[in-house]
Amino acid sequence: MKRRELLRHGSLVLLLGAQEIARGAGIIGVRIWPAPEYSRVTIESDRQLSATTIIMANPPRLAVDIAGIDLNPELRELVAKVKADDPFIEGISVAQQTPGMVRLVVDLKQVSVPQVFTLTPVAAYRHRLVFDFYPLKTLDPLEALIAERLRDQPALPAPSSSSRPGASSDPLGDLIAEKLQRRPPGAIASADAAPRATPQKTDRIIIVALDPGHGGEDPGAVGPGGTREKDVVLQIAHRVRDRINASVINGNPMRAFLTRDADFFVPLHVRVQKSRRVQADLFVSLHADAFLTPTARGASVFALSQGGASSTAARWMADKENRADLIGGVNMKMQDSHVAHALLDMSTTAQINDSIKLASALLGEMGNVGRLHKGHVEQAGFAVLKAPDIPSVLVETAFISNPEEEGRLRSDAYQEQLADAIMRGIQRYFAKNPPLARSRAL
Repeated sequence: MKRRELLRHGSLVLLLGAQEIARGAGIIGVRIWPAPEYSRVTIESDRQLSATTIIMANPPRLAVDIAGIDLNPELRELVAKVKADDPFIEGISVAQQTPGMVRLVVDLKQVSVPQVFTLTPVAAYRHRLVFDFYPLKTLDPLEALIAERLRDQPALPAPSSSSRPGASSDPLGDLIAEKLQRRPPGAIASADAAPRATPQKTDRIIIVALDPGHGGEDPGAVGPGGTREKDVVLQIAHRVRDRINASVINGNPMRAFLTRDADFFVPLHVRVQKSRRVQADLFVSLHADAFLTPTARGASVFALSQGGASSTAARWMADKENRADLIGGVNMKMQDSHVAHALLDMSTTAQINDSIKLASALLGEMGNVGRLHKGHVEQAGFAVLKAPDIPSVLVETAFISNPEEEGRLRSDAYQEQLADAIMRGIQRYFAKNPPLARSRAL
């Protein structure tokens, strides 16, 4: 019976964890991460938990029997952690089902597709039992971009009186709608497709994908003052987004697309897929990393490398960033996980060359507002930069592990300066590399 039929006719039972039930496990913490794309519930414990789940459709809810634990204050905290604006979770109740068995019931606002899985210890985390709640229809990033455009429509300037007869008064919306019509949902261009005709310059929307690193379970680096990387880079992304959305380059309106616009985790390959889905012209991943010593300082910009890293530090940085999926928590048992990760292996020489040009332009501008860690573009095998058809860079805005730079990153004034520098770098890139017509095959 298919998943939706099971949801409609009754329940689905799933057994998780080791065969031997963990006895006497201690609960370390509980967390809820609400977001438009999915909501997550995490129970962290000092031993792996075993859970039996039952999905019910009328009303929609998930019942979870967790073995080897007793009801305690930490589990009771879940009840109060549910937010009124959570798109998926209506409420949570917990009760002692039997000795050594706790029942947790998640009441849902809509029929959802739950993913239930465990995560082994990594970084600062111990064992985690995770419940992800996804909508039946996956949120399409291109539709989200259109919706955002429609929300901002009143702020757009009125069409010029010199517009050609019959021209749309809303060319931006028309262009985005045209993209949606000409590309089937989920379609992704193949790197092995036949060569296309050389594209021509055109007047069209320019889309820049901004990727605030980390999020949700993955805080990223944490500064000595407690500043979390995931928070700082989201704030900077918002400032850059405002500048992009207000800009026009050579008559082409610009639009920013954020891979995440709230505090939730997005797997690395999904960040790439989202950017390709909206046919982004550029991909800029924003970070504020840490090093082993607090003296490291300065901004850096990275591009992809098909071979070895340009330095030991660049390789170390890439290895650390590529561990985000382990820390953020990805369900590795998803059927399409191998296919999704395979998409990250289609990088091209042309993409890397364009990425280096973009990185150089950004580095030049960022050097005007702060110190640079390295005065040249570095390269390494960052998984998030492996879109084969989008110039992609990773910007380390500063070292959050440096007390002085942590203070600057928290400053509104410095964030504004960084956003201005990144915007100028994007403009410099397009001044020498004007946007080209997109192929209808995309």
